[in-house]
Order: sequence, then structure tokens, then C-alpha cells
Amino acid sequence: MWEYQHSVETTATPEALWRHWSSIAEWPQWNAGIEKIDVDGPFAAGTVFTMTPPGDDPLQMRITEVVPGKLFTDEMDAGDFVVRTVHLLEPAATGKTRVVYRTEITGPAADQVGPQLGPAITADFPDVLAALVKLAEG
Repeated sequence: MWEYQHSVETTATPEALWRHWSSIAEWPQWNAGIEKIDVDGPFAAGTVFTMTPPGDDPLQMRITEVVPGKLFTDEMDAGDFVVRTVHLLEPAATGKTRVVYRTEITGPAADQVGPQLGPAITADFPDVLAALVKLAEG
């Protein structure tokens, strides 16, 4: 297994952050790692979306869990490995909100794939969270 986590604290409310998360079609507006996104359903467990990173091939993803106002999980199943990212909102000190992105790569090929693919997937987490927080605070 391979895993990575990044978090930030913000004065933005969980409701403001959740509005941006739950509007998948708008993700490219604040996530520079997404050139294009197509979604086949509501923001709910089971919904499939196709995300195209800039200059790369499209990736099919599935939302596997949604707890409104608190967290959602998406995953990409590549057969011999699964990339799963948990997006979490939790209370932080002095009334702030902590925004957490946690990615794990599991499955038979995780030990080979994880060290190379994991850092490529998660490298932009600090920038993505900074952009999300700036938008939600505005």
C-alpha cells in the first residue's frame, strides 16, 4: 500500500467548501490539474466521472462514498491496483475548518505502482487545496 495526506486550515465554512466539491462540473475552475471533466449523474455514491488532466489521457473515476457536508471518496480502479482519495472536512481550532485530501493506492500492484504514480497524483494537492480555500473564503 502507498499513501499520502495533505491538509490545510481555513476560515471558510464547511458549507462553502462543500458547495465547490459537490459541483463536479466546476472543478476545472479551481483545480489546475483538470483540463476537462464529464460527469454521468449527481454528486452521489456510484456516479462515474471522466477527468482529463492537462496533456494526458482521460481517467474514469467513481464516487464511492458521500457524507454531505463532511466527506466524499472517489476511486480509480485499474484492475491490479486502486487509487482512492478521501476528501474530508473536519473542525479545527478556533472555529476554522480543516480540509484533508488523503490518497491511498492498494491492490496487488500497489507496491510497484504506488511509489511512482502516487507522487504524480498528489504533487498538486497543496496548490489544489490553496485554490479551493481561496475560492471558498471569497
